Amino acid sequence: MYIKLLSLELKHFLRNPQFGVNLVMKLLMAFTYFWIGAMFVGMALVLYFIAKEEGGQDPLRIFSKYFLYYAVLDLVVRYFLQQMPTQNIKPFLAQNISKKQLVNYTVLRIFLHFFNWGYLLFMLPFCALLIFHGGYSVPGVLMFLLGIMAVFYFNNFLNILLNKKNAVLFSVAALVIALGTLDYYGFVPFSSYSEAFFYSFYEIPGAFLITVVLAGLVSYLCYRAILGNFYLDKGLELEKAEGKTEDIKYLRRFGTIGTFINNDIRLLKRSKAAKVTMYMSIAFLFYGLLFFNDMYQSDFMKLFAAIFVTGGFMMMFGQRVPAWDSSYYPLMMTQQVPYKKFLMAKWSLIILSIFIGMILSTAYLYFGWETYLTILGAGLYNLGVNSYLTLLAGAYNKQAIDLNSTAKSFGGGKNSFNMKVLLIAIPQMVLPMAVFATVKYFIGMYAAVAALGLLGAAGFMLRNYIFDFIVNVYKTQKYSTLEAFKKEN
Repeated sequence: MYIKLLSLELKHFLRNPQFGVNLVMKLLMAFTYFWIGAMFVGMALVLYFIAKEEGGQDPLRIFSKYFLYYAVLDLVVRYFLQQMPTQNIKPFLAQNISKKQLVNYTVLRIFLHFFNWGYLLFMLPFCALLIFHGGYSVPGVLMFLLGIMAVFYFNNFLNILLNKKNAVLFSVAALVIALGTLDYYGFVPFSSYSEAFFYSFYEIPGAFLITVVLAGLVSYLCYRAILGNFYLDKGLELEKAEGKTEDIKYLRRFGTIGTFINNDIRLLKRSKAAKVTMYMSIAFLFYGLLFFNDMYQSDFMKLFAAIFVTGGFMMMFGQRVPAWDSSYYPLMMTQQVPYKKFLMAKWSLIILSIFIGMILSTAYLYFGWETYLTILGAGLYNLGVNSYLTLLAGAYNKQAIDLNSTAKSFGGGKNSFNMKVLLIAIPQMVLPMAVFATVKYFIGMYAAVAALGLLGAAGFMLRNYIFDFIVNVYKTQKYSTLEAFKKEN
């Protein structure tokens, strides 16, 4: 039966009307997996030789010391990106096929997902170096390998159990971040506890069974949860909630634009996918910590970080217009919708988010006046140039959004791939970085910020002409967008 189900999925792929696009996306995913795999292998080599040869430390202890932080990060990333493969199973629920067979097939697919076994591309080279180059005990390394891989499968099934439980996940993530901060400043040796626990997999026979048993227990609970909800009228039905009427009266004075802004605010408050966008936008405010604390970091890369610090919401929200309205977009297009005002409402939210980002990022004055000036220059460019470009990119992004799901809120899918979107990224990212770095090198920081500010000011002055152009692009793409949304929905 499993081979039959797999062959049906293969036929579905080969006979799909969009076979060409699907094939391109599969090839791109294969290339992505190959690149990730090569990166994992390289990381294993770097970790081992830097720790062993240059640092004179035990690579296994270094790995164990920081692995807990990575495990939590892996769980958070899985929560936002990993989706349980149930969509292709739905048609079989009405057939004379055992429900347990379908659930077993679903769980098997979860086990074989790349982001579970793909970690072997790191662990196998790392363990091979430990055995053949470092002289570590073979049984001990094998126990360590089993214990660590069990952690990834534990995360995988825990992610499924935590689905729709945002508060639990964010509470755990916040707790670990707090403990990590205390560890970094020397208040609590949390990394030492991590080192002692995971190193015991190698050192103490049978210790690895802790995570193996936990992974087995969570996988069983996950199996029972899937089996108990594997019905057309239960586990796969849309979540129902009591309707609430919300209205910000202040926005009424802005007419149609105010109405659209009201709708978008409701969307951000109610939709799981939109909430993820807000959370990620907040996370981008801390993106600069990865770049600004390095005094040797280039101006080019500092501005790259600054664009995301002030424009996180812009990037996450703007490039998904009109996909946020995909569930009712066909109906909306039958109405007398003023396209320009519809887009200006989205733009107004983006502009507000950039202003808020520029204000909150004043905390980066801690790293120096030049750092904040870099952020200021990026914010001005986002206001006057990138805010339009993100809306323009949205016209070519035809991946519908499931507002009740967090897994698709980042816009992955075959309809997200468009060469024009990639070309728009050049003036979004490369142009401001090139202008800023060049002007600063030859004239100075203030001139570099002024150059980006002039580009932003020019964009504001030309906004009516720019919006007319963007509206025409959206109208040109209207019918292909409608077709794509209908297929997705």
